[in-house]
Amino acid sequence: MVDDLRTTMERVGDRFNLGEYEIEAYLAVLEHGQLTASEIADRTDIPQPRVYDTVRSLSDRGLVELRESRPMKVVAVDPDDAFGSIQSSLDELVTELEARYTAPARDTEAVTLVKSRSTILRYVEEIIETAEYELVLSLTPDLLRRFRDDLAAQIDDGVSIDLLVTPASRAPDPTEFDYLDVATVARARRGITTPVLAVADGDYSIYATQDALRDDRDRYGVIFNRSALGFLVSGFFGTVLWTTAETLATDGKRRPFPRRYASIRRAVKDVRELEGPFYASVSGRDVETGETIVVEGRVETYTFEDTEEVASFVIETDDGPVDVGGLVAALESVEAQEILLGRDSVPDRSAFE
Repeated sequence: MVDDLRTTMERVGDRFNLGEYEIEAYLAVLEHGQLTASEIADRTDIPQPRVYDTVRSLSDRGLVELRESRPMKVVAVDPDDAFGSIQSSLDELVTELEARYTAPARDTEAVTLVKSRSTILRYVEEIIETAEYELVLSLTPDLLRRFRDDLAAQIDDGVSIDLLVTPASRAPDPTEFDYLDVATVARARRGITTPVLAVADGDYSIYATQDALRDDRDRYGVIFNRSALGFLVSGFFGTVLWTTAETLATDGKRRPFPRRYASIRRAVKDVRELEGPFYASVSGRDVETGETIVVEGRVETYTFEDTEEVASFVIETDDGPVDVGGLVAALESVEAQEILLGRDSVPDRSAFE
């Protein structure tokens, strides 16, 4: 069985191991039905001396037929015939590979370095689908289109999404693209150097350069899975990227309360932008003892800087006022890890479990 699987993989690999010239020649012939060698050279960037070797390679793979006339003609093979057998091989291959697949225990991998474009995209998709209540994203316009349906599904499920599209010059026009179908707030930022990133519920995140998504082998992406270091990605997004972008669309007051937050910045912004009163239930840690703590009461005051470097609020509890900050808080009494905000009363935490 192992030998059969290896043979199938080799057969698939042989068929698709096409070089740049082979791909160009094949597409040109496929478009025109048949071409001579000189016509292929005229319609592609393939040097004339390389055309014959290229089309014979395609012939060996069963993608074209060579008719030894004068001049020689290269004739396209119907794709159904050319790829029919390989489709069966692929189906068999996937079935066999799935039977051998063991899902990796990602919960034990706090930080992972990945270099494959396909792997990076798979993680971005997984992070989008994993988010239960909060998602922040920095995507290129191409990636926005790729994940549009996934984002729309999350919006329909009540997930709050901060979406950054970059570069702004290629972002879809808001008059032609309904950003509120895929985001709670959407912004655009100049610069192709803006990284691609995604953070689900402040907990599971990926950071990758745009170069890595162009298959640059010297670039990489970093995955933070259930890692305390994941807040770095969210913090970088909130303070460096988000604050230097222009708003494309925002849903304003459309989302109902109570709301759930992983980021205190998002919670404080809602408190600042919407009329009170607000009541909060905050799960976090005492910054001095490190003990787990839940703080509940009415939000009395807040502090928020436009740079988003400072965001905190004071909750009036039965035992007096408590200062609440974000992750790795030092100035406040409590480091918030999860925040629930309600309008009329303290949200019932059990309803979110």
